[in-house]
This record gives sequence, C-alpha cells and structure tokens, in this order.
Amino acid sequence: MADEKTVPNTEVRISADSHMAEPLDLWTTRMPDKYKDRALQWSGQRMGKGQYRREGGWDPVARLKDMAADGVAAEVLYPTRAKSLLRTDYEPEIAEASARVYNDWLAEFCSEAPDRLWGLGFLPLFNIETAIEEMDRCKQAGMVGINTWLRPPDDLPFSSEHYEKFWSAAEEMNMPIGMHINNGYGPYAEASQIVRSREEDLGPYDTLAFTAGGHKKIAQDTLTHIICSGVLDRHPRLKFIVAEAEVGWIPFFLEELDKRMRRRPTMKELPSTYFYRQVFGTFSDDPVGGHLLSHWGQDSFLWANDYPHPGVGDVWLFSGKLIARDLGHLDASIRAKVVRESVAKLYNMPIPEPMPIPPDSDDPSWEEWRVERAGNYANIA
Repeated sequence: MADEKTVPNTEVRISADSHMAEPLDLWTTRMPDKYKDRALQWSGQRMGKGQYRREGGWDPVARLKDMAADGVAAEVLYPTRAKSLLRTDYEPEIAEASARVYNDWLAEFCSEAPDRLWGLGFLPLFNIETAIEEMDRCKQAGMVGINTWLRPPDDLPFSSEHYEKFWSAAEEMNMPIGMHINNGYGPYAEASQIVRSREEDLGPYDTLAFTAGGHKKIAQDTLTHIICSGVLDRHPRLKFIVAEAEVGWIPFFLEELDKRMRRRPTMKELPSTYFYRQVFGTFSDDPVGGHLLSHWGQDSFLWANDYPHPGVGDVWLFSGKLIARDLGHLDASIRAKVVRESVAKLYNMPIPEPMPIPPDSDDPSWEEWRVERAGNYANIA
C-alpha cells in the first residue's frame, strides 16, 4: 500500500490510450426517435463487472480520482462500446447517428476537466461530407482528435480516393486520426467477434494466434495502404495513431517495407521516413518496444495505461512499475517524450500539473485491484 500521507508525483504521465465505459443505456435513451429500434444495447450486462468495474469509466469525478491514484495527469480517451456501431448490419446513417450520440456524451464527460480529459470523437467514414461536418463539430466541442476504423470495409481501402477530402480536412483542422484495435470490418470484425463470443468453437491455439499477432497484421496492412499510396506525402501535416497494438514490431516492419521500396521506389522518401514523421503507436506492457526505444521511435511511441480495461493490457495502478521496467534505462529526456511530451505535442495540448497521489485509504478497491493483479506483474521489481 502507498504511504498514508499524500505524496506528489515524481514524473508527469499522460496516457495516450485510455478508455470510456459508456453507460449501457446510452444509445437506447439518446438515439433519435426514428432510429430507436436500432439503438445499440446490451441485455444482461451490468455495472461493476469487467470493463465496468471502475466507476471512472462513466463518471468524470471518479475518473480523476483514479487517474491520480496511478500518477496520471491526463488521458486520451477512446471508446469501448461505441466501436460496436461499426456493425455489418448497420446502414451508414445509423452508424453516424450512433456516433453523434457517443460524441455528445463524451464532450459532456470531458467538460469536467478539459485540461486532463482529452476526448477523441468517433467517426465512421462512409459519407465523407458528413464525417467532415462531425469532425468539425467535435473540434468545436473540445475534442483533440478523432477515432475511426483500423480495418476499413473491403470496398473502401485507405489507399482509395474516397478519403482524400477527409484527409485534407483533418490536416486543415489539425485533428489527429486514431485507429484502435478491435475497430473495423471484414475478416477483422469477424475474427474479433469469434474470439470474444465463440472462443469454444476455435482450435486450441487460434485465439492466442489472433490476439498475439492478428492486430499487428491488420495494423501493418493499414499502414502499408496509407503510407505507400502517398497519403502522408500529399498531406505532410496529417497525423495518424495506431492504438493498443504495442510497438516492438514497428521498427522491423518498417525496415522490411523500406527494403522492398528501395527495390521499386515509388515515393520521394522511404516508408519509415513518413512513419516517424507522421505516425504514432501506443503501448502499455511492451519490454521489447521499451528496449528498442534506445534506437527507434523516441518521438513516435507513446505510453498508455489502458484504463479502465481489465485484462492482459491493463496496467492501471502498476504504471510506475512498468515504466521503470520498460523505460527506466532511457535518458530522462527521452523518457519524458514517451510518457508525456510527444502526446501533448501531437494533440496540441499543454502538459497539466500533476495531481497529488491520494492515500489508499481513500478507496479500498485500489488495494483489492493490486492484489487481484499482482501475479501479472510479480516479475517486476
């Protein structure tokens, strides 16, 4: 347990990828009347369980308290349930209406502490004019960027002309574009659904293969389409973020991409040049990525704590230990970039002052959380 006295943070941290736990009735209560019968809903789900274990997922006051307990001064906020609006049985207008409901609620949430709660509006990109209008609305509401599908529909690859006007608008508005794992269509959506809901139908290693490597393969495909089709060359101020895929794989992937482009050059620069200029990746528990930061990604790899999700990627209340393990060998100036400076620069936000770390006696559930997850981090000094 922490000292009963309130102690100050020793190093300001900003999580580049944390999450909401949207109210389970958000869409059934807020969808426009003409879409009520198609609203996202979760029967049988309840608060206090799984992704809804921490009240901070939907209550900003509780959120700030939990952030302080982990020594986190600000968080970039991605959705949890809202990603389900990217359903194959949803027409574009229903997905767009669902996104507006989420964005309105998120803006309300962030208004409690806009210097610390950095929201990303969620946008499906079927109708580009509609998406641009919603992106502008999100910006006016205080959002720092947007989030969209990582794996697009089969008929809308990122290398197509479909997105060109949107890229220009995002560049002009200075709205970085986040792409989070488990957000998308096609084989990705199908595999993700099977892994999450029908795991017993899979072979003994299929789930492991998908969760360990599948997200990274999808991210590689998306980055290849975006970079090698010239999107970043045409839009040198446009920024992308691949969230929660970790980062240890990225230097090797870029080296392989560069190798092939050297043989058949089609761009002014190599893919790695564009990536390190305009693309970012988030990580939570990645000792390989931490080691490689001595050589690659010092301005592009962003630390995150994945709050409030329980599971393999969750490091809430263990952030200090993982940062010490994965980043402790780095020079303090480099570590500062990874844990706060680069993400603040990316979203054009000032780094807020640290919040005092409250004593554990403020909330007994903090110690319960540590005890439950102690085995996951037993090898960390």
